[in-house]
Amino acid sequence: MNVFIASVDRAIGAGCRLVLYATLAVTFLILSANVGLRYAMGSSLAWASELPELLFPWIIMAGVVLAAQGGSHIAVVLLTQKLGPSRRWVLAGGALVVAALYLGLCWAAWPLAEISADEYSPILHVPGAVTVACLMTGFVLLAVTTLVRIPALLAADAPAAEDPELHLGVSA
Repeated sequence: MNVFIASVDRAIGAGCRLVLYATLAVTFLILSANVGLRYAMGSSLAWASELPELLFPWIIMAGVVLAAQGGSHIAVVLLTQKLGPSRRWVLAGGALVVAALYLGLCWAAWPLAEISADEYSPILHVPGAVTVACLMTGFVLLAVTTLVRIPALLAADAPAAEDPELHLGVSA
């Protein structure tokens, strides 16, 4: 089971890195080409300002998921540090709550996707649901990332073991 969990975690990380690198590269190339066209020909691409706006949420959500995987996301450890070895159970319970909340956010965003599906960007005519889908995908990936950290958290039995809070992503 640990091999499966590790492979899911690696796949999420690889996918988010791919999205992050691709969207950043495309954004940089489009904006650079647009600036070059402005200086060289006095004109620009009409869609060059719209595409980075569509890509920006994907950059942000990929970065948030990667931050959660690396333990660099939000962590509140003041109370859990006082609990000693039993804190792993509190952190695991907190992780379950956090995962449920992320899935709840995804569920709450569903009606927004239906509403925004009828709204299109002015130049590229991309439905607004694409941006909402980005948020929903990010919430699901954050929930999965939080859940796959729980077995490692519970396996850490001794205080001398590696600090489980560093790998939980989002602590309670």
